[in-house]
Amino acid sequence: MTYDFDGKVAVVTGASGGIGRATAIAFAASGAAVVVSDVNDAGGAETVEMITAAGGKALYQHCNVGDAAEVKALMARAEAAYGRLDFAHNNAGINRIGSDEYQDEAWALSLSVNLSGVMYCMREQSAIMLRQGKGAIVNTASINGLVGNGMQPAYTATKHGVVGLTRHGALRWAKGGIRVNAVCPGVIETPMTAPLAANPDIRKTMDSLTPLGRMGEAREIAAAVLWLCSDEASFVTGHPLVVDGGATAF
Repeated sequence: MTYDFDGKVAVVTGASGGIGRATAIAFAASGAAVVVSDVNDAGGAETVEMITAAGGKALYQHCNVGDAAEVKALMARAEAAYGRLDFAHNNAGINRIGSDEYQDEAWALSLSVNLSGVMYCMREQSAIMLRQGKGAIVNTASINGLVGNGMQPAYTATKHGVVGLTRHGALRWAKGGIRVNAVCPGVIETPMTAPLAANPDIRKTMDSLTPLGRMGEAREIAAAVLWLCSDEASFVTGHPLVVDGGATAF
């Protein structure tokens, strides 16, 4: 489904591939101008090329969301280029599957990107949206933001934190016309999961993690993000929307 987002502006972080790319493309297909950001410059530029080749409007800005100054520059670029900011999908994050997240470096990196990065983005985005009197922010959490994960302390803690920040933002900025929600994906086919899914035995296990019997697709998360940003969801805020094929229904 596409929406009438003509004249609107969206920022998508972590948009060099996977969920972020799918969301950026979906926003553009609905008429929004999109500011694509990532630390993967080649992938981000490719996302912009895909959008512009299809007749959409987009530009790329390098941004490490764990760096507050880079986040500030990203949002300033969006406002300078397009004059406003209507939608934001704070999608950038890391999931270092197989790493020991009890190690100081891994723990600190996860907190910097997955949690501080979302806060920095929300802080700058809300400042612009408050001046407009309206806006919608969607953060990418995870089903691991709602349930436990015995293998990944940092990922689990940061994604729970994203859900908490989402609820905080919804309360803090509601009277300013800003809605803040989150998507909580289950196991999704993205470049992040591709190395594991390439193994047929592991792929079978990953497919079996959901009652629907398959991994989700990035476009399915993008569809949820656009709905949360649209006027169809005008009474929805502070909500962690689960898109997981039934994985958390057990």
